[in-house]
Amino acid sequence: MTNATTHQNDMFLPYMRDVVRSEQSLRELNLMWRMIESSAKMNYLAETKSILQTMAATRAGFDQLEQELVSSLVHEKIANVLMEIGTKAHYVIDIVVRNLYERTADVGFLATDRDLCEFVAGVHDDPDSIRARLLAYRNKYTVYDEIMLLDKDGNLLIQINEHSEVEGSIDPLIAQTLASETYVETFRAVDLRPCKEKSLIYSQRMLHPETGEVIGILCLCFDFEKEMRGIFDSHRDPEERANMLLLDSENRVIASADTLWMPLGAVVPVNRSGSTRLMMFGGRKYLVQTFVAEGYQGYMGPPGWQGQVMVPVEVAFMESGSSTLTSLDPVIADGLLSHAQTFSPPLYKIMQAAETIQRVVWNGQVMTAGHGSNLLQLKSVLEQISETGNRSNELFSQSISNLYETVLGSSLRGTEFMSHLLVDLLDRNLYERSNDCRWWALTPALRNALATPVQTDAMLKNITGILAYINSLYTVYTRIFVYDKSGRIIASTNLAHKGEDGAAIGTAIDHGTLQAVLSLATEQDYYVTPFTATPLYDNLPTYIYHAAIRHPDNPNTIVGGIGIVFDAAPEFSAMLHGGLNGKADTSAFFVNREGYIIASTDPDRPVGTLLDLDSDILHQKNGRSSSGITIHDDHYASMGCTVSSGYREFKATDGYKDDIIAVVFESFGEVRERNLSCNKAASVLDSNSVEAGGKQFATFFIDGNLFAIPAELVLEALPGSAILPMSMGGFEGRVGMLAVEHENEAKQFIWVFDLGYMVRGKSSEITAGCQVIVVQHDQQSIGLLVDELHGVPEFGDEQITPTPFAKNGNGTLVPQVIQANHGNLLIQVLDIDYIYRTLNTGEMPTMPEMMIQEAA
Repeated sequence: MTNATTHQNDMFLPYMRDVVRSEQSLRELNLMWRMIESSAKMNYLAETKSILQTMAATRAGFDQLEQELVSSLVHEKIANVLMEIGTKAHYVIDIVVRNLYERTADVGFLATDRDLCEFVAGVHDDPDSIRARLLAYRNKYTVYDEIMLLDKDGNLLIQINEHSEVEGSIDPLIAQTLASETYVETFRAVDLRPCKEKSLIYSQRMLHPETGEVIGILCLCFDFEKEMRGIFDSHRDPEERANMLLLDSENRVIASADTLWMPLGAVVPVNRSGSTRLMMFGGRKYLVQTFVAEGYQGYMGPPGWQGQVMVPVEVAFMESGSSTLTSLDPVIADGLLSHAQTFSPPLYKIMQAAETIQRVVWNGQVMTAGHGSNLLQLKSVLEQISETGNRSNELFSQSISNLYETVLGSSLRGTEFMSHLLVDLLDRNLYERSNDCRWWALTPALRNALATPVQTDAMLKNITGILAYINSLYTVYTRIFVYDKSGRIIASTNLAHKGEDGAAIGTAIDHGTLQAVLSLATEQDYYVTPFTATPLYDNLPTYIYHAAIRHPDNPNTIVGGIGIVFDAAPEFSAMLHGGLNGKADTSAFFVNREGYIIASTDPDRPVGTLLDLDSDILHQKNGRSSSGITIHDDHYASMGCTVSSGYREFKATDGYKDDIIAVVFESFGEVRERNLSCNKAASVLDSNSVEAGGKQFATFFIDGNLFAIPAELVLEALPGSAILPMSMGGFEGRVGMLAVEHENEAKQFIWVFDLGYMVRGKSSEITAGCQVIVVQHDQQSIGLLVDELHGVPEFGDEQITPTPFAKNGNGTLVPQVIQANHGNLLIQVLDIDYIYRTLNTGEMPTMPEMMIQEAA
């Protein structure tokens, strides 16, 4: 163990109660094995020589476990916590950057609004109409809490808050904005917002509509506090163990999920490298994860902003009390566990250690079969071996179960949170689409042109120019088109061709859409077509957002409409892939309430196909998240899903309903055929069922069923991983060779045969947990491949009864059964003589056809 590992254990173990308990149990058992070894040495007999070797191997195994197992458990738990808080920290900065990117587009476009520019230039003086126009904008883009127009000297011309006493500004942002050809992003105290400690303002200079001269400034004030509060309320730790933060470039808190815990303005330690070291803040030690912005559409966000999550170490590893394993199908649980080496190396290490110790104890009991009744000292040693071996198995079973629960719980929380993130990204993105169509429908030039009975070529050219300019700025749309009251498209863009869309002009929107648009009551209303294929999107499925264009003098009269074609394929794909953030073996989908896919990261499941989901998932309530272990594409997987609930007023109070479910699968490995017809708990032998002085049997599992071989015929068990596959010819069921070494004997190789094949007529999969039982008959040894070892119990003659096939004169594979646990547990006894005789004929022993069919 390295010094770094020792230091990490010393630092974190005091906060991991379950690992401390395992460490204490390991030490106690290690001491027990040492005492047994000493006892065997003190009572040395010829028969104990092999046992002493077994004891030495067991003690060595425990010595290694004490050094490695605890470190592995500590490492796994730290990694799980860092992964969970890291996902949330990455989300904080990612969602903020995506939102603010839209603001940069907003200010650039609104600063060119002709009506606003004419007002600032003094071409007309109608402050009431301008305020109404700004309020109309604010009512659609509700992320802003103030909009201002200023002249070149910083004097306030108009703002939507009529009660504000602000008259102007001498802030440096005025000069900075006037000198910039693009937007200026400001986050600090600004005299334009005197009641706020810090304001996030997007400003852009405005130009004279005729001369192009700089005439003033537009300021959009983002409602930063409300936005961050919504993010934190939606995604913070429900148990409030961790705190989500947004930091500036100086590591200063600019937004906190809990300001009483970590106040605004506090400087906190950061961890951009993913280090496992603890960091001190306010007298407490924390695990920390910090992420800087990765950017969105080339926009990196305000310089230096970072997302961070901090969790105090004393609560980071609190036992959750989750019961994923108890609710999981035992067959799935066992099959999933067979992939532990891939998804949790520490868990695999524990399983390997448990199997090694179990095999050593099992071998020790087998080696002394038939001697215990005659040698009192040996019997005492064996009883200690058996008792301590059982305690060891219990410890390992509990350690495996605890870590298994931790790993699965972490994966389930991860996929569930990821699905929540994805559906949130979708709702936030489409919120902007609903705003855009309604605002552009208020464009005076469009309203005036459509209010005219006949549009001239000059009018249509002007409309097309306006649409083309908008589309050049808002590239999430492949088409923006305008249609008259009859539904005929009179002007359209085509982003792919960077100009007018001749193919769409003159065509008509469908009757149902037209009627829906003509029925829109106010300028706040909009209509979205269902997610279906449309000629306006190259016959691919997408959403088209519509808003009514109203008469400039009579808003109650609809004179046409505007449609914006959302570029669904790349935009949804970018959302899904961005949310997954490159996570391996993970796929994500957006589906509707019927389960039909509207976006997918899986090329084998394209848009429009059906994703097989349980009815309970499809009928979850809005905003509800859930997770579970399932089988997806013949792979074991954790699945998380969340149903959309909208963003701000979008899909919440605006009347639009289109529920989308985000589904995330994290694959653990392909499904392996595991026939666990017998529960392991039901295979525990009652103390009254085992008869001291009876006949000893070596017992083991095949497909979850218990089988037995007379113990005196068994030499030892070896790991299945030691099998050497052979390419030379043979018959099915012979799986390879095994090297066997005994003291004072040369190494020899023996054939290994698949006992599962003999029982079920189908080959077994050789997994890491398989064991090979070496049996000897007439001085000839072979290996029998089994699933798992069980024990070496004793049974009385009255518990052993013949099977109906025992009368077969040629013999049978299972001539007897043992009635254990008062007849509630049947153990099938194999006839080794029959196996050898059949193999010597060049054939594989098999069960009677009737029994194979019953097993299947």
